[in-house]
Amino acid sequence: MARYTDSKCRLCRREGSKLYLKGDRCYTDKCAVGRRAYAPGQHGQGRKKISEYGIQLREKQKVRRIYGILEKQFRDYFVEAERQKGVTGENLLRLLELRLDNVVYRMGFGESRAEARQLVRHGHFTINGKKVNIPSCQVGLNDLVAVKPSSKNTDKFKDLAENSAGKTAPQWLSINSEMMEARVIALPVREDIDLPIEEHLIVELYSR
Repeated sequence: MARYTDSKCRLCRREGSKLYLKGDRCYTDKCAVGRRAYAPGQHGQGRKKISEYGIQLREKQKVRRIYGILEKQFRDYFVEAERQKGVTGENLLRLLELRLDNVVYRMGFGESRAEARQLVRHGHFTINGKKVNIPSCQVGLNDLVAVKPSSKNTDKFKDLAENSAGKTAPQWLSINSEMMEARVIALPVREDIDLPIEEHLIVELYSR
């Protein structure tokens, strides 16, 4: 499977905004976007006039990189969002938010979505009591996502649970840090997604 192996900070600099791909580091003075607020590469500081298509493309790439999704996957999510009732852009973000790796990240188990994805792949989480190791698995309304019983006693998850206790949870998730579990009590709406995303640009791009 294709995966990005270069510096994650380059992705943030390319999009010109923080994508929070490296967890707590993104909140410190070491963040590359704050230190070098221009695109990477030899011509990164050159002035460039971006076309309407370029703006739309950059927005799509930004969302892909935030959630760590490949191009074909992202296109499939868009097609599914179009099929659903409601606003396509909001449907798209809802599908992305309900990925298992993102739910684990929203629970506070992982400084970044990449770390949460790795924990899922290693089989540390269950959905309604059944072990799932597929990061893209869709979590539904009333589903219970929990740390696997055999993983709860490890130092790693004890530390993660302690750190997650102080984090603000999205309104659509009911989190029990002591039990290391969370239940989806509502479907995410646009106001719940605190990301600098202009989803209408992505809809316009795919509607060309």
